[in-house]
Amino acid sequence: MDFNVKKLASGAGLFFTRAVQFTEEKLGQAEKTELDAHFENLMSRADCTKNWTEKIYRQTEVLLQPNPSARIEEFLYEKLDRKAPSRITNGELLGQYMQDAAKEFGSPYGSTLIKVGECERRLGAAEREFLQTSAISFLTPLRNFLEGDWKTISKERRLLENLRLDLDACKTRLKKAKLAEAKAACEGEMAPDFQETRPRNYVLSASASALWSEEVEKAEHELRVAQTEFDRQAEVTRLLLEGISSTHVNHLRCLHEFVEAQAAFYKQCHLHMQELQKDLGRLPNAFALNSTHSMAAAGSSAEGVSSPVETDTLKIEEVQAPATGTRKAKVLYDYDAADSSELSLLADELITVYTLPGMDSDWLIGERGNQKGKVPVTYLELLS
Repeated sequence: MDFNVKKLASGAGLFFTRAVQFTEEKLGQAEKTELDAHFENLMSRADCTKNWTEKIYRQTEVLLQPNPSARIEEFLYEKLDRKAPSRITNGELLGQYMQDAAKEFGSPYGSTLIKVGECERRLGAAEREFLQTSAISFLTPLRNFLEGDWKTISKERRLLENLRLDLDACKTRLKKAKLAEAKAACEGEMAPDFQETRPRNYVLSASASALWSEEVEKAEHELRVAQTEFDRQAEVTRLLLEGISSTHVNHLRCLHEFVEAQAAFYKQCHLHMQELQKDLGRLPNAFALNSTHSMAAAGSSAEGVSSPVETDTLKIEEVQAPATGTRKAKVLYDYDAADSSELSLLADELITVYTLPGMDSDWLIGERGNQKGKVPVTYLELLS
């Protein structure tokens, strides 16, 4: 290897000078050049932006991918500049298991599993699309700031701090040189006493004064150079720090896109679940059959006691509202009646509801004016 000894020695000397200046500042033995208040505010704002952006980025990663092993795998693929393999979502995997199980069962439970499995797979596909959109529109800009812009700012700030140490070291050197020059000048102004003082001491004093004058001129030149480099670097760093405002604007736009992606995802999930509830409402209700068998068993144990609901078919026209126990309910979603025993609903309307002895707990009797019929409890918000 070809070592540049001069450059190595110069670098070591510069490092030592900065270390001495930094130590003396910490001990209160040297003066420190303070930056203006506006510059300090810019640096504080930049640090705050970096810290919170890093926290938001990490937590968003956890939100989008809770599995730490999967996050590590994606990180390694990214560092190796390779495309990560497509990963099936938990919803899609659950839907696949449900549909596979339905093939084995072949019962009302199996047919319900098919419907729910299809819905879970659609939810999983919507989740995968949401994850991809969020990663591109929100995570990537935050990562680009942390790995790009912030690294540049940090580099320039470190360089500014080094130049600030060099500047203060030059100020200290100039101060010491002027003190030495003044001392030498005082000694040189004294007239020599040839009886008590050797002429040689007078000559040496005059020579030292000239040397210190040269040292002062050299220190002043080094101070001017150091001040120029510091001012230039301070301006560069200031411009980068002021660019944090543009970063905020960019991140604000990305945040809006992230919220829109979330809203679209949850809306899509809500629509899928509404369709699933409608599909399940049209399937044979196993819970209603179970309640009928329970009622039959109760009827055999208690002879002479009849129930308003004794068959699977509810005769709505014969149902009468009880004297007590009716409540108001707000409809959460639209609902289309599957048959004449049910009541169609419109979102946000208010209806009167009540239950009957032996009735399936998933259903209530709803009344709206002269209309009445069974309504699913999951579509209602019961009011006090």
